[in-house]
Amino acid sequence: MIRVCLVDDQTLVRQGVRSLLELAENIEVIAEAGDGRQAVELIPQIKPDVVLMDMRMPVMSGLEALQALAALGQLPPTIILTTFDDDQLVLAGIKAGARGYLLKDVSLDQLVSAIQTVADGGSLVQPAVTQRLLSGLEGLNNDFVSLEQPDPLTDRETEILRLMAGGFSNKEIANSLGVAEGTVKNHVSNILSKLGVRDRTRAVLKAFELKLV
Repeated sequence: MIRVCLVDDQTLVRQGVRSLLELAENIEVIAEAGDGRQAVELIPQIKPDVVLMDMRMPVMSGLEALQALAALGQLPPTIILTTFDDDQLVLAGIKAGARGYLLKDVSLDQLVSAIQTVADGGSLVQPAVTQRLLSGLEGLNNDFVSLEQPDPLTDRETEILRLMAGGFSNKEIANSLGVAEGTVKNHVSNILSKLGVRDRTRAVLKAFELKLV
């Protein structure tokens, strides 16, 4: 069972998402928060598997909540859930540690698939949105993408990076390649090190920027 926390200042939105997720067999909404401050207080206590986080909220925004939870080392896999197709805000959220984003008009199947993907260690930085996201990189500090010319990747590392770009988890990549999950984890660590990035989401963005995938 995947335990989910909803963070949104609109009660109707929370109720709607909760009602949708109640139709999914392996997902349980265990808590809700009405603003970022409540989320920062609640999430370290309940330790959900996945957080659905609105960005634009009173008291404390979703971005500020992401940053605060990351600073505490208490940020679970988080999906930005927003009505605004705002590339700069999404990029800032990803930089703060979110695994990707969805617009609030997604279908139940899309939402469930996204939750399962991030719960399994994957990300939602898909090619369809990556080019738009990359166009916003110039407006961010240079620390988002840290190496202009990273160390070359091996053929196997490039193969794994392409699967990461498809949103696949380590377990799915291991099954696809017929290797142990620990082997994939080692390759992912090497990829992050060579690209000079901290996590899988930044690795995927960096790979698209450098046309490695």
